Amino acid sequence: MKDKHLKRVDIIFKPHSVKYEVLDNTLKRSNEDVLNEVIESGLKGRGGAGFPTGLKWKFAAEQKAEKKFVICNADEGEPGTFKDREILTKVPRKVFGGMTVCAKIIGAKRGFVYLRGEYKYLLPFLNQELEKFNNHLKEINFDFKIDIFLGSGAYVCGEESALMNSMEGKRGEPRNKPPFPTVAGLDGFPTVINNVETLVYSLMICRIGSKAFKELGTRDSRGSKVFSVSGDTPIPGIYELEYGLSVKDFVEEFGDGDTKAIQIGGAAGFCVPRKKFGQTTVGYQGGLNGDSLPTGGSMMIFNSSRSMYNVLHNYLDFFEEESCGQCTPCRVGCQQLRKGIEAVKNGEKPEEYLNQLVKLTETMKLTSKCGLGQSVANSFASIVENFREEMIY
Repeated sequence: MKDKHLKRVDIIFKPHSVKYEVLDNTLKRSNEDVLNEVIESGLKGRGGAGFPTGLKWKFAAEQKAEKKFVICNADEGEPGTFKDREILTKVPRKVFGGMTVCAKIIGAKRGFVYLRGEYKYLLPFLNQELEKFNNHLKEINFDFKIDIFLGSGAYVCGEESALMNSMEGKRGEPRNKPPFPTVAGLDGFPTVINNVETLVYSLMICRIGSKAFKELGTRDSRGSKVFSVSGDTPIPGIYELEYGLSVKDFVEEFGDGDTKAIQIGGAAGFCVPRKKFGQTTVGYQGGLNGDSLPTGGSMMIFNSSRSMYNVLHNYLDFFEEESCGQCTPCRVGCQQLRKGIEAVKNGEKPEEYLNQLVKLTETMKLTSKCGLGQSVANSFASIVENFREEMIY
């Protein structure tokens, strides 16, 4: 990397000399020791929401139940995100290992990898790797077994409660919360759901220690993050970078010299215009007007040749198609937003109508049942407010 503020990190994909050494050593440690290590590291969920991983495990461990489950959320459906696929392809044993460490902490005997339907082609390879892994757990007498559950290509099933409904043979629709999965999850039993990247980091923290992990990133965004870089860039691909990176430094490294916007977090994320590159970092604080924005991994780069109206229209098409239709704010709201920007673009509605549409997204954010409808406001408001002229002319 050319800039010291964009520190390249090699934790996720770094190979080990001994295949199961880190896992086996971790399983010999006490539950309290391992849990404290994960909590002390400050690791937060790498799916974008940023809930502290150690606390989630602690909540599930405290529950008294005859069964508990660990689920790896590999339903990677966010546009512009493809890093979980790379992790599953290159280091699947680290994913399974992270699930096993979680199982040790909470007392689970069954685990599932919920695999995105479009990744069905990975099944032969993953099943082969999983058979070897499950056999190893038998050899060391650790009572935990992992299976793979294949999704059906529904974006909404990336939401944890919709994912569990899908696994139970129900419609992939979000549940009301509480209760949360750590209390009543799969089949009503305490369940921990972490995404692919989070589980690998939890295992790697057991290797490098919480202190080394905390030396990376910032106070609110500890460690490193795997990013999927796509769009108008000469070097697209997967990169593991230190958290808290500046968008300005990111653009200088990955842009094509004519970058006008970065979409951070996919269609559900925020669009940052050129004028705000220098004042924006990537982290967990979040918010349209904040200086730090979260991401599940997607970093889409747009140069001056791109129409931000077309970009927004594409996102709205996506949300309208993927809405489960369960709640009115999301089901109707996505349709009205698309029709609204079309009406303004065609001159059927005045420019001021965009203000009403932004207010609609605020209502959706407050009243939609799950993150799909709630997150539409992120991309809509940030694109409309920063590229208003492209919505009109």
